[in-house]
Amino acid sequence: MTMNFAAYQHARRLPDIKFDQINTVLGQPEAFIWLTIKDPTPAQLKRIKNQFQLHELAVEDASSAHQRPKLESYGDTLFIAAHTARLRDDDTTHGELHTFVGRQFIILIQHGGTIRYDRVQARCEAEPGLFAHGPGFALYAVLDYLVDHFILIAAHLQRKLDALETEIFENQLDATSIESLYALKREVARLHNAASPISGICAELIRLHPEIAVRELHPYYRDVEDHVERIIRSSGMLREALSDAMQVNLALVTVRQNEVVKRLAGWGAILGIPTMVFSMYGMNFKHMPEYDWPLGYPATLLLTAFACRELYKKLKASGWL
Repeated sequence: MTMNFAAYQHARRLPDIKFDQINTVLGQPEAFIWLTIKDPTPAQLKRIKNQFQLHELAVEDASSAHQRPKLESYGDTLFIAAHTARLRDDDTTHGELHTFVGRQFIILIQHGGTIRYDRVQARCEAEPGLFAHGPGFALYAVLDYLVDHFILIAAHLQRKLDALETEIFENQLDATSIESLYALKREVARLHNAASPISGICAELIRLHPEIAVRELHPYYRDVEDHVERIIRSSGMLREALSDAMQVNLALVTVRQNEVVKRLAGWGAILGIPTMVFSMYGMNFKHMPEYDWPLGYPATLLLTAFACRELYKKLKASGWL
């Protein structure tokens, strides 16, 4: 993939430079480089490593996705791994962001996903007073951008849950709806796992790395922490609501099954009356009640029908039919 990079000094973008001229920029006071690349090749990573003197272990971690969210320090350079998510229509795309931050550079390496970091860059350029703090403010803007997407996804998942809850109470869920319920639970868990480490990363930046998160930026990093805590609470409530929805659905299914069983038992009781009567008269004994009476057959039918009718009325009144 093509590398996109820009040079800044005192919050102002410098004229476009070539990659080999980066050392010249880094030699200037208050200047830094912002580099962004998506799904880099090994050759590109090696070139970046040599140019910015990155630690080989950190570069090895940044070469592939499936890293756990973390913040690690390698001398004067910080390496941050974070999960990303973006809502597009009704689908959520996931990826990973590996970030190298030094006093004179910020390097964003995106694996998968569709996050638009050029918008973060434009936001920073529009706030020169804060952008003058260099990579520290750029890192805050990136983390804030990721968390903003998490907030949108949390709201989207809440809407999906509300729709499923309505379906649970208005209609009997089919297999597809049940699968959607479990899929939604997995999405909530994935959102929680992506968002929660950001809070710890911000706290560690404030506490242990004041050269990046300078004092003037502490309120901004704490604001990101606050947003993450809201997402964590929201995802926790969503998980509880999903568990409750599953239990309610199971209870409703059980109630519906009980209603069916009651109806079947009621009709079985009604059909049991003629079954018993006619089975007795089908035993072919020589001496049976009313065998020689001309009205015996219709009388038996009428009595059987009357008994069935009375039992039906009682079962209907009790709610079994």
